[in-house]
Amino acid sequence: MNAELGALKNALDRQREHVLGVLKGLSEEDLRRPVLPSGWSCLALLRHLTLDVERFWFPGVIAGEPDVAGQLVAGAEAHWCVPEGMSSGEVFADYRAAITRADAVLVVAEPAQEPAAWPVEIWPTWRLPDVRHILIHVLTEDACHSGHLDAVRELIDGSTWLGGHPYAG
Repeated sequence: MNAELGALKNALDRQREHVLGVLKGLSEEDLRRPVLPSGWSCLALLRHLTLDVERFWFPGVIAGEPDVAGQLVAGAEAHWCVPEGMSSGEVFADYRAAITRADAVLVVAEPAQEPAAWPVEIWPTWRLPDVRHILIHVLTEDACHSGHLDAVRELIDGSTWLGGHPYAG
């Protein structure tokens, strides 16, 4: 992997770890309970990160896998919901599998490589020009959402993430 992409991926990996760390130790009930007025749960946010971030941007946009990109554009609103009967273990396993697939796409990517596919149905006039910009966009989105999870975790049980240390209790 190119050194520049490697540095960006390392930063992304820290955000991915933060997402998983902030959720560690929460009960099934707390993972599924909406805490904020907008109504999403921790598992719903993890599902969003799985489908709309890891799968969409890496295999979908960068690699241009048509079965991924088309499927994700079609069901974007539903991606904030955990399907009926899907366990929290399955949601976490799906997220980890999506990361593994995303990492496989990045291993063969170059910073200046143009996206193989672009969802013009969603963004007809906006476009990220290359893998470098896509990775920065994803890193920003993950950092933002890990912050959302920090706030929700603190509201649930008072725990806070300080400098990347695991939650107490």
